[in-house]
Order: sequence, then structure tokens, then C-alpha cells
Amino acid sequence: HPIFYLNMLLLLPATITNTYLGAPIAKYIFVAMAVLTVGRSLVHIFLPDGGAQTIATFPLDRYPNEASDTIIAMFAQWGLTQLMMGLFYVLVIWRYQSLIALGWALILFEWTGRLLIGFYKPIETIETPPGAIGNVIVPILALVMLSLALRVDKKQP
Repeated sequence: HPIFYLNMLLLLPATITNTYLGAPIAKYIFVAMAVLTVGRSLVHIFLPDGGAQTIATFPLDRYPNEASDTIIAMFAQWGLTQLMMGLFYVLVIWRYQSLIALGWALILFEWTGRLLIGFYKPIETIETPPGAIGNVIVPILALVMLSLALRVDKKQP
């Protein structure tokens, strides 16, 4: 008799509640990912360069002004989608914790997709941006946290 099992019904629960049954560590790290997601979204929206050059090291000063402005605008729009996801994660933490596993699945999808798209459509940067490092680490972390969020201790109600 294993003391735990992966409950795939936790990924898309029939009833959404504020009860979380998975491993506590997956919940706590999900909180950190929510803060990271909201924080990076605000950087992309509000920094003058959207973080494109100051953080991601895009060589904006080498591009024509129109091209740089387009990249900065795209960063701000990307920041808005990140903000939407981040606020969804905050809502999950605050009111709908039975969706934490789904949140981890979305994080896994986003960051794995970014990694794969980066291979298919590489971006020119001056240095390795933090996102490129995260694109390798976060999918592994998200996969582990997703499995822990789906893991249910049989001792729990």
C-alpha cells in the first residue's frame, strides 16, 4: 500500500474550493511563482525599456528607433499577459486553492513553450538574460511541483 498516490482529478476538480490537498511545498513555491509572475509583468509594463535592454540585454541601442520602440511595446504587451496570469495565480492562492495543480500545469506549459520557441526562434542578446536561465530551471521545477500538487497523502481527509 503506497502512502500517497497521484490524483489526476486534482488537476481539473469537479468542484472548485479553497481546499488544497497536495504537498505543502508545492503550495509555498506556487506563492513565490505568483509573486515572480506579477513582479516581472510590472517590470515589462512600467520600465521605460520594458526591461528589454536593462534586464534581458536586447541591444536596443543598435536598432533603429522604430524597431526599439516596437520591441519595448511588445514587452509591455507581454507584461500584460503575464499580469493576467499572475493575478489568476493570486486568485488561486487567495480563494481557489484546489486549482494549484492547474496553476502548476499552466506554469509548466508557459515556461516549456518559451524554452522550445527560443530554440526555434532565438533572440539576439548581449548577455544571457535571466529569462533564458529560468526557461531551463522553471520547467523542471514546475514538473516536480505539479507532481507534488497532484500527490495526495492517504492520511488526509
